[in-house]
Amino acid sequence: MKKLSARRRHPLAALVVLLLALACTGGLYAVFAPTSPAKADETAQSLTIEEGKKLYSVGCASCHGTGGQGTSDGPSLVGVGAASVDFQVGTGRMPAATSQGPQVPKKKNIYSQAEIDQLAAYIASLGAGPSVPTEEQYGPEGADIAKGGELFRTNCAQCHNFTGKGGALTHGKYAPTLEGVSAKHIYEAMQTGPQNMPSFPDTTLSEKNKKDIIAYLDAVNSDQTESPGGLELGGLGPVSEGLFGWIFGLGGLIAVAVWVAARTAKAKKS
Repeated sequence: MKKLSARRRHPLAALVVLLLALACTGGLYAVFAPTSPAKADETAQSLTIEEGKKLYSVGCASCHGTGGQGTSDGPSLVGVGAASVDFQVGTGRMPAATSQGPQVPKKKNIYSQAEIDQLAAYIASLGAGPSVPTEEQYGPEGADIAKGGELFRTNCAQCHNFTGKGGALTHGKYAPTLEGVSAKHIYEAMQTGPQNMPSFPDTTLSEKNKKDIIAYLDAVNSDQTESPGGLELGGLGPVSEGLFGWIFGLGGLIAVAVWVAARTAKAKKS
């Protein structure tokens, strides 16, 4: 007991106890202390990118390369941005079918939105590019429909028709219809210029301009919108209207001419 008592009164005993207490306190703080928001966000983003890389390796790397550098079967994805991925995968255009035609068509999407977000985060990590727009950017609030119509007719109608019904291009390609396409995907298409479409960055069409165009398309393709000219023939413009006039108008004139000629010949015989 005397020896134990002497050890307790040793000059270093208090220092040892203090060090043990500090070590225990530090360990408990490290276990139970909340993670800072910035570090938590960084960790979540890293996990999202890692999951996106796994999805990319399975569904995209065979054409676009293991690091997105591109191959003979697919272009480089470095710098295309998250918006391009959200559009291409969200509309089902990617992954593309094995046998491709002149243009990759829209089809049923095979990825969930969470998986698309993961793929987009991974591609965005390869190089800076357009980001996925927010609802505030493409929503109808504050949009000028008349201005949107003017901009659409100037920049888009040559391919998509003045009401967005789509149209034919050269070599079997086509401008797809914009009916039923979500506002977000229309905005992303203008940002990124998929396939045959030119891109319209903010230096060409501002964020407000894009919002106006989307509002115009929503207005002209609304079920409540009536055609002031009556039957619109699919909104395809002079091609379909000219064909209608050619077949029925000219056909009617020919029929009348044949009928008149037949009556004249019959009258002469009489």
